[in-house]
Amino acid sequence: MRVLGIESSCDETGIALYDTERGLLAHALYSQIEMHAEYGGVVPELASRDHIRKALPLMQEVLDQAGVKRDEIDAVAYTAGPGLVGALLVGAAIGRSLAWALNIPALAVNHMEGHLLSPLLEDNPPAFPFVSLLVSGGHTLLVDVKGVGEYELLGESIDDAVGEAFDKTAKMLGLGYPGGPALAKLATRGRQGIYDFPRPMVNRAGLDFSFSGLKTAALNAWHNSDQSEQAKADIALAFEIAAVDTLLIKCKRALKQTGHQRLVVAGGVSANTSLRAALNSMKNKQVFYPQMQFCSDNGAMIAFAGAMRHQAMNIETPAVFNVRSRWPLDTLTPPVSA
Repeated sequence: MRVLGIESSCDETGIALYDTERGLLAHALYSQIEMHAEYGGVVPELASRDHIRKALPLMQEVLDQAGVKRDEIDAVAYTAGPGLVGALLVGAAIGRSLAWALNIPALAVNHMEGHLLSPLLEDNPPAFPFVSLLVSGGHTLLVDVKGVGEYELLGESIDDAVGEAFDKTAKMLGLGYPGGPALAKLATRGRQGIYDFPRPMVNRAGLDFSFSGLKTAALNAWHNSDQSEQAKADIALAFEIAAVDTLLIKCKRALKQTGHQRLVVAGGVSANTSLRAALNSMKNKQVFYPQMQFCSDNGAMIAFAGAMRHQAMNIETPAVFNVRSRWPLDTLTPPVSA
């Protein structure tokens, strides 16, 4: 079964073609970062218009790479949420229209489910069940994953997502957009022990997160420093260490609570090398990640998630479509036994 995946939830247009027997055949990604950098963040209207311009040329590029004709596609999967509504509508309209024209299944995919399942694209995929840490600019979630569509939310951020906190702290330090990778790079020049920021909510029961206090601690340290380049690097390092420690503590707690031995980490922040090093240090646990190119938003994860959900449930969306700015993972319909 060949599934075309369309990702357009925010500022990256991703198209991919996945074959359930042969694996990922081709994929292409266009990032809008350069366009949005001028404004210091994503401008929704500009994002939507750029998806319109890029989606169809990228689709043809992917089909050409794979040597597949349009009428040889067996299903179309598109991101239906969560995300920016205007951007989502572009991918949904293209995906649903193409499926209708070709008389093939259309599969509405949850963006976070795409991230959650993306490590299963690898040659050595994790087996179910596992705990998933989803860390991005918009979400910080811990999920007990029993199978495709079988998700129990264990914890989430009550304020900023960790990626959002990275970006906002970077902006405060004058690092521009996107801030997270820039802050992580700057942190490599920081000196340990100069600042010690709090690890929010680690001393209370539960698996929820909070990063607003950590962001405030970094802001106060910056205002009280000499605001030199070295101070900037020291604050970046202290922030990253505190954020990574917080995620590590909660992951250990989630694994102990569920009894699982496997942790899957996905989303844009999963590319952070300090986070990977910390999680890989856990004893007697297996940790899985997507490839670096699939940590950020991409069409491959949408094509794959659509294929997995269709195989598990054999359903498709009707000849109408809806998109959602919010779509919690634990509200997804689980597979129904045949």
